[in-house]
Amino acid sequence: MQQARMVRLLAGLAPDEGYNLTALPGVRFLRSNRPLARAPVLYDPGVVIVCQGRKRGFMGDQVYLYDAQHYLAVSVPVPFTMETDASVDEPLLAIYLRLDIAVATALVLQIDEAGGAPPAEPKGLMSSPMDTQLKATVLRFLQAMAEPLEAVVLGPALVREIYFRVLAGEQGASMRAALAAQGHFGKVARAIRKIHGNFQQPLDVALLAGEAGMSVPSFHAHFKDVTQTSPMQYVKSTRLHQARLLMVKSGMTAAAASGEVGFESPSQFSREFKRLFGRTPGEEAARMRQAFARLDAGPGSGYVASH
Repeated sequence: MQQARMVRLLAGLAPDEGYNLTALPGVRFLRSNRPLARAPVLYDPGVVIVCQGRKRGFMGDQVYLYDAQHYLAVSVPVPFTMETDASVDEPLLAIYLRLDIAVATALVLQIDEAGGAPPAEPKGLMSSPMDTQLKATVLRFLQAMAEPLEAVVLGPALVREIYFRVLAGEQGASMRAALAAQGHFGKVARAIRKIHGNFQQPLDVALLAGEAGMSVPSFHAHFKDVTQTSPMQYVKSTRLHQARLLMVKSGMTAAAASGEVGFESPSQFSREFKRLFGRTPGEEAARMRQAFARLDAGPGSGYVASH
């Protein structure tokens, strides 16, 4: 009954295929009427809650399921591949909440000071069960978002409550540790912020290791632990995702987008792009525009709302 109410509310809040904007800047409602084959994606830190349909994320040898019984939490941007189960009769309906770092960090401090579970090993990506309390909060959030006045007045507090349920939940200790940005994870997170804040700047492993305050061998090993990829592969993947976003949202040509993300050679950019996405830049941009009538990633370092 509760799940059916959530699906009914979200179906009304996400009438269009793709990402539907809301009254809250960091919140999007997603509808997909078709299954989507495995493809590379990059999420900004945030939470994805699926009310109907199913998504599976693949990173290294790990599979991350997020469906009506599991949500996905992302503490640092990590590239992975993803596939979606959906149909016209049962479209995928999901909520994407881009993490407000200031709000989340304040909650981390409160939870830790109040005696929450001690921090665990930090993780960049995790899939966790939806418990009863989180489902109740999500239902109240959707009810508020269906009313324009309540969406503006009550919505932010309910988003904060969703954050709390995630940070205090089964894997909340791992996410709190990640957001605290301590130890090796914190050092790698500093390098990741450098990568996402400098798309045009030439970057190499030595520079990034210096940003993290680590030796090159130590940085390389810890970076791979966090992201399941090497630093320079991460740089390349991130820049290709950003270029795809620029082509779809801003209508840039492949040559212009390649320059914006630091590629000196458009031909090299096209080769690397096709290797990652399986299509030429023009083909992929056209596919994205056709697949989703409303595409919006909001502000951020390259979250591509493509699936």
